[in-house]
Amino acid sequence: MGHDAGVRTRNDRRNEEWDARQQWTRARFDELKPLRGRPRRAAEDAIVLEHLDLVDGLVRRIASGYRDQSDLRQVGCIGLMNAVRRFDPQRSDNFISFAVPTIAGEIKRYLRDNGWFIRPPRRMQEMRLAVSTAMPELSQTLHREPTVTDIAEYLQTPRATVAEAVDTRTSLHPVSLDAGLSDDEPSIGSTIGRVDDRLERADLRLSLRMALSTLTPRERRIVYLRFIEERTQQEIAREIGVTQMQVSRLLSKIMDRLQAQLEDQLGEAPDAGDRSVAERRTA
Repeated sequence: MGHDAGVRTRNDRRNEEWDARQQWTRARFDELKPLRGRPRRAAEDAIVLEHLDLVDGLVRRIASGYRDQSDLRQVGCIGLMNAVRRFDPQRSDNFISFAVPTIAGEIKRYLRDNGWFIRPPRRMQEMRLAVSTAMPELSQTLHREPTVTDIAEYLQTPRATVAEAVDTRTSLHPVSLDAGLSDDEPSIGSTIGRVDDRLERADLRLSLRMALSTLTPRERRIVYLRFIEERTQQEIAREIGVTQMQVSRLLSKIMDRLQAQLEDQLGEAPDAGDRSVAERRTA
């Protein structure tokens, strides 16, 4: 009984605060009628400041998971200012009922135009908004976090559609590639495949080995001395008992043969830059 009395007392207090706020707002709009210019803007700003809690409440309700809450508050404040300027006290005496859809419309429009990293279909955007609205209501009713099945039954929508709408949350704030799949697993980024240059070099090494197999033992020795041990042509000449000029000619012939073999195996000719490098290495 005491609990019920306490609830009634809180509700009565809220109703009194609501009525006082409504009366204050009506009085401020009555004061606006004769005002123009700077005095009118100051009076409108006072009404806006008194109702900023509407903006915060709608931001939490519509897009609690959005990454830039401050941006949404600014958008909501623009909607609130527009509501103050467009409200006509002669047509209605309830400013809040007029302001809420105006603010909500601005926030939803901003989310539709700017809020998605990956834009899902319009029907999914609308379904996600419906799911976001249903979740706090169901949480309060069920006293736990609602499941996809709970939401689907509440919205009378197929479960697969609700599940797809829930998955679009990552379109608003995508998961970082540095985040781990779980506490003891690598990051998501580390599981993404990438081009490994070593694979291409492995093909080139295999092709070069096949091309070298067509050389005589003496020619392979010359290639080894020149490109592995990086001997000069004069040192190679002393090693195999010929002149430096003969070594130069032999290297030139060997490189031409290797180039032809590689072109046949790889199906493409090295560009001019590659040939010039090969020619410099034989010098």
